Amino acid sequence: MLRQDAERIIAEYVKPVFGFALKRCKTAEDAEDLSQEIILRAFRSLLVKDDIDNNDKFIWTVAHNTLANYYRSSARMIVGVPIDEMAEMLSDGSDVSEGIEAAETEAKLHREIAYLSKLQRQIVIQYYYENRRQTDIAESLGIPLGTVKWHLFEAKKELKRGMETMRNPSELKFNPVKFESYGINGSVGTKKLEEFFRSALSQNICYCVRNEAKTVGEIADALGVSPVYVETEVDFLETYGFLKAQKDKYIVNFIISEPTAELLTMQDTMYKKAAGIFANELYDELIESGLVDHHDIWCNQTDGPISFTETAKADRNFILWSLIPYIAAVSGEELMDDRISFEEVATIRPDGSHNICHASVVPDNMILPEDYVYMKNWCGPFTHQGGAENIGFWQIDTEWSESRIGVNKSDTENVDRVISLFKRSCDGDPLSEDEYAWLAEHGYVKTYDNHAGEFKVSWQIVILGNREIKDKLLAIGGRIKEKYKEEFDAIKVSYIEAVLKSVPAHLKKVKAYELQFVFHSDGWFILHCLKNLVNSGKLKEPTEEQRKSLSMLIIENK
Repeated sequence: MLRQDAERIIAEYVKPVFGFALKRCKTAEDAEDLSQEIILRAFRSLLVKDDIDNNDKFIWTVAHNTLANYYRSSARMIVGVPIDEMAEMLSDGSDVSEGIEAAETEAKLHREIAYLSKLQRQIVIQYYYENRRQTDIAESLGIPLGTVKWHLFEAKKELKRGMETMRNPSELKFNPVKFESYGINGSVGTKKLEEFFRSALSQNICYCVRNEAKTVGEIADALGVSPVYVETEVDFLETYGFLKAQKDKYIVNFIISEPTAELLTMQDTMYKKAAGIFANELYDELIESGLVDHHDIWCNQTDGPISFTETAKADRNFILWSLIPYIAAVSGEELMDDRISFEEVATIRPDGSHNICHASVVPDNMILPEDYVYMKNWCGPFTHQGGAENIGFWQIDTEWSESRIGVNKSDTENVDRVISLFKRSCDGDPLSEDEYAWLAEHGYVKTYDNHAGEFKVSWQIVILGNREIKDKLLAIGGRIKEKYKEEFDAIKVSYIEAVLKSVPAHLKKVKAYELQFVFHSDGWFILHCLKNLVNSGKLKEPTEEQRKSLSMLIIENK
């Protein structure tokens, strides 16, 4: 080939060849050396050849062959792993220095090392990558020399097997799940629940092992994530009881619900029937009994403007928004099937919490009936016996109220403060302006000036003044539940069977415990009761001002 033709071809490939070299060398200087070697070889070949049909194919063939020589002539080491030792790990004594395949083999080897157990990974890295003696490794890890040798032998077998295996990630790699909701039943600790399900990775790890125990490597395969990252999350989740170890495998230790349209429709129908019976009869009996207006039920929420000369009439509708969910949840507890105790199924966690955790994953494009009742902005029944003797606190947050109480330790501490301030005010101990301001900010009290220079405060929540009035209210709900017990049992039996069938065997007892509360301290039952009464017009929706203190009770048990 004429020299000017060879120079023209080479000029066209100078930049692409440097880019090729730069991707495959550790430094820019090495890339410059390699690219110059490729260009020089190609130019010399072009000068003596006249039969080149495809310039592109010719140049890249020279580039690959030169790269192979570059690997051979470089220090006989790939990222600190002696080639002789690496060859022993790989299948069939493969020549790992063979051109582009060397880089691909190296990357695959790194991936397979990540799939080793934590201890094996530490030993392999120290021995092959850091060139440390086996005796030094044993000393640094605090294990016998024989154990180091055994793990090196086993690691080589695992690496060889892994290098010969094609890993096929499951559907979760391409379609990771996201928890629709999660919560607890029980006491909170120092950590927030969000800290445990802090990322898509932690949620998908739990989901991956919801039905079957898997190793860290199997989880990593399913998620398409390096086992090193999976291992860190698994350790964290297992430490706090969200995963359970079974030898070298892990399985989820809380319920992840995956409701189907059929199951949700069955649930909706069940609650509509039960709530339709209970809520209407409860409402009618409360009105007829006169207990809503009883002097032992205190409430300064009024159904008219504040008067400074006359006692305003308490807002009955507002009082019923607290009494109805409370009675629905707490009444008739003696009728419950409580053969499974909380202690049998709850988990004690290192942060001081003691609870049952649950989460849900809802499929996309689920079609439900038009009249299906959705649970919006909901926090289930919250009960707390404060530090003050004989004073309790009960609340439920709904779509009609503003969310106040969550599942964190700070929320419990806030309730303790409310109870303490309430007791002090009842005992005639004046609160400070800052304390009143805090109560008002959270909706517990309203403060105002009576135009005579006097600072007035009124509690905006419903207060049951003694045990007697509480027992009278709960007795009404208990009588209704007892009256319809057989009917309620028949309504829920098919649903309970279907739910238990959908739960993994190792968690059926936990779910059976929760199902004991159906039609009792059961958020769905309370929701349907309120929906029924709102739809029928018996309960009026609260005003914007009332939402802050809606469905909240202070209960004196003396």
